[in-house]
Amino acid sequence: MAAQDLAGRHCVPCRGGVPPMDRAMAEEHLVQVPGWSLKEDPERIERDFRFPDFAQAQAFAVRVGDLCEAEGHHAEIHYGWGHCSVTFWTHKIRGLHENDFIMAAKVDGVADAPYVDPEVGTEPPPYVHGDGHPAKA
Repeated sequence: MAAQDLAGRHCVPCRGGVPPMDRAMAEEHLVQVPGWSLKEDPERIERDFRFPDFAQAQAFAVRVGDLCEAEGHHAEIHYGWGHCSVTFWTHKIRGLHENDFIMAAKVDGVADAPYVDPEVGTEPPPYVHGDGHPAKA
């Protein structure tokens, strides 16, 4: 199943009572959402996105939050100047479920789409390149 196939699906409510994916199954699903990585305790998937400024990172975080609310499957979202980190796991089972990978594919679609007017935001300060890292002398 490709990431596009996952992105076209909707989350099915998980009310608990099912075991979380084991690590091997999670690794099989992970190949469908490039850029995401597996983390532990609890098992979860996470991806960091980079932006040229705070306004665009914030706009992305809001779009991801709106998507999560619409799907009924919520992420941990952390953002600041030039970055946004999105993490999924299914809280009811304290681990991964197929819904987490569906949401990861949907978030990738948000990242690929224009989500903020290019006029929004500011130029990075002179000591920072567009990649968010300090400039080298």
